[in-house]
Amino acid sequence: MELELAGDELKSVLNRLRRAQGQISGVIRMIEEGRDCEDVVTQLAAASRALDRAGFAIIATGLQQCLTDAEKGSKNGETTEQMRARLEKLFLSLA
Repeated sequence: MELELAGDELKSVLNRLRRAQGQISGVIRMIEEGRDCEDVVTQLAAASRALDRAGFAIIATGLQQCLTDAEKGSKNGETTEQMRARLEKLFLSLA
């Protein structure tokens, strides 16, 4: 399944990933500075949520594309059940 992100979808995903990147850099800096454990964990949790949201946005876009492909007839001969299994695996990879 090839992922095709449209303009707004791509911007949203990239913004989430950049936010996570900044938060991870912040976590590294906090550890290097010997900051409070609770602050570090809070920042790390925020980075994790940003990554999860980016992943879910990508999967949602993929799901939409798969449904469209299923309506048109699968491009690569994949059955609806095979598509469903692959999407389920993607969702579970973020769980």
